[in-house]
Amino acid sequence: MNSNHQMQGSKLVVKPAVAAVALAVASIAHAQEAKKDEPVQLEKVVVTANKRAQNLQDVPAAITVLNDAVLQRNNVKDFDDLPALSPALSVTYSTQPGNYSINMRGIGTFSLGVGVEADVSVIIDDIPYAMQANAFKDLADVHRIEVLKGPQSTLMGKSSIAGAVNIATKPIDGQWKTKLSSYLTNDHEYRVSGSVSGGLTDTLRMRLAASKSDHDGVVKNLTDGKRLNGSDNTNFIGKFEWNPDDQWSVVFSPRASKFTKNCCVSPLRMMTSTGGLYNLNNGFTYASTSDRIPVSQVLNGIVPGPDNVSVRNDYPAGGKAKDVGAGLKVNYAFGDGGLLANHTLTSITSWSHYQMDDYQDGDGTDSDVLNKTLVGGKPTNLHGGLYQLGNFDVKSKTQEFRLTSPDKGSVRYVAGLFYGKNELGRHLARYPAGTYITDYTAFSSNTNYAVFANGAIDLTPNTSIIGGLRYNKEDLAYTFDSPLLAPTVASRTRNHYEDTASETKVTGKIGLEHRLDAATMGYVTYSTGHKGKGIDLTSTFNDNNFRNGYVPGEDAKSIEAGVKLSLLENRMALDLAVFRTDFEGFQQSAGMTDPDGIFRTQLHSIGNVRTSGFEADLNWRVARDLSLNGSFAYTKAIVTEFRNGPCYNRLNDAGTGSTQVGSGNCIASNPEFGKTNTADLAGKPMPNAPKYKFNIGGQYDIRLDKSFDAFITGAYRWQSKINFRIDQDPTTIQPAFGILNLGAGIKDKKGDWKLSFSVNNVFNKSYAASLGNVGWGNTMWGSTATAPVHVQAWTPARDYQRYYAVRADFAF
Repeated sequence: MNSNHQMQGSKLVVKPAVAAVALAVASIAHAQEAKKDEPVQLEKVVVTANKRAQNLQDVPAAITVLNDAVLQRNNVKDFDDLPALSPALSVTYSTQPGNYSINMRGIGTFSLGVGVEADVSVIIDDIPYAMQANAFKDLADVHRIEVLKGPQSTLMGKSSIAGAVNIATKPIDGQWKTKLSSYLTNDHEYRVSGSVSGGLTDTLRMRLAASKSDHDGVVKNLTDGKRLNGSDNTNFIGKFEWNPDDQWSVVFSPRASKFTKNCCVSPLRMMTSTGGLYNLNNGFTYASTSDRIPVSQVLNGIVPGPDNVSVRNDYPAGGKAKDVGAGLKVNYAFGDGGLLANHTLTSITSWSHYQMDDYQDGDGTDSDVLNKTLVGGKPTNLHGGLYQLGNFDVKSKTQEFRLTSPDKGSVRYVAGLFYGKNELGRHLARYPAGTYITDYTAFSSNTNYAVFANGAIDLTPNTSIIGGLRYNKEDLAYTFDSPLLAPTVASRTRNHYEDTASETKVTGKIGLEHRLDAATMGYVTYSTGHKGKGIDLTSTFNDNNFRNGYVPGEDAKSIEAGVKLSLLENRMALDLAVFRTDFEGFQQSAGMTDPDGIFRTQLHSIGNVRTSGFEADLNWRVARDLSLNGSFAYTKAIVTEFRNGPCYNRLNDAGTGSTQVGSGNCIASNPEFGKTNTADLAGKPMPNAPKYKFNIGGQYDIRLDKSFDAFITGAYRWQSKINFRIDQDPTTIQPAFGILNLGAGIKDKKGDWKLSFSVNNVFNKSYAASLGNVGWGNTMWGSTATAPVHVQAWTPARDYQRYYAVRADFAF
């Protein structure tokens, strides 16, 4: 790896800081020149974070808005692209796409079970996803994304305890328009999309959109020559709006998508020795050392190292999913008279069905690892390797009624009722032998009934009290079945568990908003959040889990203060916020590798975690032809209480194997916690939570002649180091890094066509989307019983290396 890959935080910050100062100086010069020529102002940014359309600068909350121009300029494809544009967001990846996690301000949930909700909700056109995994597909036909930071339980529900991502799809055009777009890269990614939109009659309008994307991936499978860690998406979205008169509006929005992620494969990044022999482990033994497979065979063509992206898999990896659903939104606007004069009554009904079949190569090799192996001292009489398969089946239906007051008046409010039922099924099987084998079916359901209200009361023309309240009742149920398995490979009796639970919770918000002048608004708010009880419906579920019952729900208490500024005669919008949120009973799955070599996770209820920090969001129309946007976040997300945290592995003092440590305080066989190895993690940072993160981007238009213009785009992002594991394993740290993207193109003045070219990751900075440390061991890779080997795997990011792209857009 070249020296660029080794640059640490302080070295990387200098270049963007100098560039930012230089850009600011040049921008001010452009702004002064533009001021002489013509008035230049920002366009109003409208958001629906409070379930009503409002100017962003009038909303007393920290929100990052990614509008259509920003999304198009950065070629945003799916949710994985959003953390580059919003510092508050990060994504934690796992062994299969159903277990990805969205983190907000360093807080998220990583759990392998359908019995645990996410901490960050994803909402599209007022309809929440029942399972966060459904968000990891193409963001098809998206118009605007609002990143709502901090607890949003009052308006967005109990799965929004850490925040919410509110997505709005593109509106129906006033006149008939057809749009086509294509995108192609030099590393085998392509996208095509099209839409038709307009009025069918005087009262009926429609929009139909379709898209297809495909990327082979950045990981090379030497077994079959194919690539992994890519995706294939097909999407259809419809929107039909009927306005029979000025009072009624009915919008029906069907959707269907099919997507495949051949993902979650982690090449070997580091191996302390490659001269030994490979042992399958997982409860297997070999009759003699000569039966073990030479590592040279297992790693044929693979050279473990920081730039290795090659694997050998003889079983597919990833998941195939499909999602169908529809929403029906009905608005009725009351007239000028009566008790509800100028109010709007809204009904939102939704139904969705998400299914995914997932699969994984269990041993990560293409060798005949089962040949000559013993289980219980007896030959398996099997050939090939280990494999995993399963499926998710998620059904959801919701109904919401809400009443919205007029935008003007001394009292403004939104009040409503919500009903939602989610049914989540999970089947997982691991075959064919040894302690690796697993077979279970789990089903979880949650039904929610809520009453909510949110609003503001003007005390003076410039000062308002803001507040909200939500009462939520939740009914939960689960079943778990582990069937009888063939006694020749594993001895296990059938287990059946089931239970129900119910709880009620009140969350709310109170605050003060004051407008110093027409361009400056300040606010302070205190809000609470709650996420429901969870149950660890995974392969480790047993009698002890059943006796302990549901893991208690999470509670959050948050204080936030901010100021929203409209500067330079409304050419700049600068939003600043400070915050602190404390979570009690935080639900967190922590993973570890058992002595038999199997990676397992267990759900914990951590005592407390806390996130605090400072954020800034900038939109700047520097000149008529120059626009900038950027964000900065300082986030300190730490564990404040977790006495039974997991330990991590390191080389033992004798140098003969591994031992578990935990930031120097691992207690072996801790009698207080069932004689398991535990570490007190109080004060330690949360996983995948960079302390510093920022991005800046923009576009400069160059006016050429009466027919077309040129443009230049740029985007830079940087983040400080992170640790991917909550056990604080020092070998799973990703150092600080920065990524620069540049682009240029030409466009028709009438907006009929645009052609652009971009270079992504200009300086070719390699970085990991995740790191996994198998730890020090002498049973899987060691040549002898006293020859420990340290193995580490990584997931290369989509843009871990430089690539080029060309894009063409047409409208007619």
